Amino acid sequence: MSVHDFTMTAIDGTERSLNDYAGKVLLIVNTASACGLTPQYEGLEALYKANPDLVVLGFPCNQFGSQEPGTEKEIALFCETQFAVTFPLFAKIEVNGAGTHPLYAWLKAETPGAEQGQEIGWNFAKFLIDRNGQPIARYSPRTAPSELGADIAKALAP
Repeated sequence: MSVHDFTMTAIDGTERSLNDYAGKVLLIVNTASACGLTPQYEGLEALYKANPDLVVLGFPCNQFGSQEPGTEKEIALFCETQFAVTFPLFAKIEVNGAGTHPLYAWLKAETPGAEQGQEIGWNFAKFLIDRNGQPIARYSPRTAPSELGADIAKALAP
């Protein structure tokens, strides 16, 4: 199994196969618009623009302090107007608990390291995925996008 096996609902309501991103390095992030970490959108967009073979995928989630209460349309407008986000955004999902989306259940189970299998701790947890759709690393919500440069460069190397 790989991340490419999942089909997700894009923020505009269309279905999107993650296989569309095969051959790219992915950074999957659960996002929120009213969080103290929301300014990370700026760093995520900078990573996306700086690396043509890196695709940031944002998954809004309202499970942490109800910090993503808006509709998909409101979320998309906020991201575009406040942070000039151009990377792909998806419909709101749950990343923990009984309603955990299968993608996040798989990511949590498959990510190597000390947090393997553990619940997502807050908004802006990050998963780095290699070109073959396999998780490489998981990062804390407090890990700034700018701190991921070395790992992204390694994942992008031929």
